[in-house]
Amino acid sequence: MINNRSLLIVGGLAAAAWLASNSLYVVDETERAVKLRFGEIIEENIQPGLHVKVPITQTIRKFDTRVLTLDTDASRYLTQEQKAVIVDSYVKWQVVNPTRYYEATAGDELMAVRLIQPRVDESLRNEFGQLNLQQIISEKRDELMSGPTEELDKLMREEIGVAILDVRVKRIDLPEDVSSAVYDRMRSEREREAREWRAQGQEESERIRANADRRRQVLLAQANERAETLRGEGDAEAAGIYSDAYEGDTEFYRFWRSLNAYRDSFGAGEGNMMVLDPSSDFFRYLKSADPQGAGSQPQG
Repeated sequence: MINNRSLLIVGGLAAAAWLASNSLYVVDETERAVKLRFGEIIEENIQPGLHVKVPITQTIRKFDTRVLTLDTDASRYLTQEQKAVIVDSYVKWQVVNPTRYYEATAGDELMAVRLIQPRVDESLRNEFGQLNLQQIISEKRDELMSGPTEELDKLMREEIGVAILDVRVKRIDLPEDVSSAVYDRMRSEREREAREWRAQGQEESERIRANADRRRQVLLAQANERAETLRGEGDAEAAGIYSDAYEGDTEFYRFWRSLNAYRDSFGAGEGNMMVLDPSSDFFRYLKSADPQGAGSQPQG
């Protein structure tokens, strides 16, 4: 009796545990769920928390509602000028309607990606076909993606129950067959701009140099004029001083000039020769300290 009762208790506990494990389920905060009965949806958009279901007949499908990233393959698009560009982009998307998502993809994320990617490619192809190359490579190209993002978001919500949050371009390259031509054109344009800047710089340099030369000539003329004026004033003042000195002591002034003449003549250097009459005026201060009494005997 005891053993049978123990077996019944154990069996009852096992049945209760099985019933609880198959009747209770938890939806995580990052998830949403739908409840199915034999494959038919009977409860939509189940929120996070602890929930109850009927074992065996009812099943639960959970979906990740976090923001997911679809890294698309690089594609070749034609611009408005019929120039080819290679565009590498990515898409941020999120499940917002679990019921529609399950009906369109059976909850398979890979199936959702296969449905989203062609739509993104088509939208970008149409958008790039309306833009020229300058607009595509400009700093505002992210703003140009707002249109495709809104269009894809509306379409994907209706078709598969996901929101397209953002479409961004990672890289834009030119095909190899046109890259060299574009680079050559860019190089030619930069060289032309460089020549223009050099010409403008040379013109400015010549203008500055001409102005500097003109100012130099003006300053030199003013300086020469001032120098000549000062030199004339100095010469006049020196002449006045010489005149005053000569009038103050004429004989001493003559004597001083003779000494300067002796110094200049006899200090001219070796090998110089002068032929003079000894009785000439040049030697009178060498013969007597008194040139007026030269040749007379002193009285005493």
